[in-house]
Amino acid sequence: MDNRAGEMMVFVQVVEAGSFSEAARLLLMTPSTVSKLVARLENRLGIRLVERSTRRLVLTKEGEFYYERSQKLLAELDETEQQIAHGGAEPEGIIRVSCSVTFGVAALEPILPAFWDAYPGIIIDLSLSDDTVDLYLDRTDVAIRVGKLPDSNLIARKIGTTQRRIVASPAYLEKWGVPQAPEDLLKHNCIGFNFRRANPVWPMREGGRIVERMLSGTLLVNNGETIRRMAIAGAGIGRIADYHVRGPIARGELVEVLADSSVVEFDDIHALYRGTQLMPARVRAFLDFTVPRMQAFLATDPTV
Repeated sequence: MDNRAGEMMVFVQVVEAGSFSEAARLLLMTPSTVSKLVARLENRLGIRLVERSTRRLVLTKEGEFYYERSQKLLAELDETEQQIAHGGAEPEGIIRVSCSVTFGVAALEPILPAFWDAYPGIIIDLSLSDDTVDLYLDRTDVAIRVGKLPDSNLIARKIGTTQRRIVASPAYLEKWGVPQAPEDLLKHNCIGFNFRRANPVWPMREGGRIVERMLSGTLLVNNGETIRRMAIAGAGIGRIADYHVRGPIARGELVEVLADSSVVEFDDIHALYRGTQLMPARVRAFLDFTVPRMQAFLATDPTV
């Protein structure tokens, strides 16, 4: 009997569990049965999918491709059965979404209530973090990322572009003075990022050239939302995305400084996902609903 769907399910479980033994435990099978099923799959395809020579399970290039396609097919099969069982009802199920803290708070969270009005059967498993997640290893359906994208086989849907502004509260500037030139930053408490890929400098224009000014401060954080709140509280000067500070600037909670000296750096914002042709309906519904609204958010200038 042809059991290709069953072989796919076992193979996907092996990849996501990271070992044959753990996959066997989750599937309530013996490790030898799981190993034989994967071996039978490889023999039928005539290609090796998994390298077994190291302690850590490693996929071949063909194995990565087969894993990606298997995920899509199994998700489509599962969703088809669910919709048939419910009479072709609206999309439902769980969507795992990863988003940077700042953009998630400012752009994504406010539109979720309207999304649930349209799709009450969809559960959003939302993780806000400025760490870069692996969509495959973390089983994430959609990742919203700000900045340069690494080369990958993921599909990217552009949301928009942002730039950073240097800001501080009026109370802080009244107490410590307004920096008039980039070198004045050395006299100020600059709030920086603490994640490994962060660069502890701000690019500035000085005398017609671009220099990198080292930061000096008493606070390092892992997300832009904290920088925004601490800047409003008068803790120091921060450099964060314009979409996150334009409201506080309009309300007088923050003031932009060194605008003429700050180097304009544009960061693209994308929604990343694993494919389109066999995309689960719930993921497609999420993207089609949220992306245009996030694009509209970036294109407007809210004052509240």
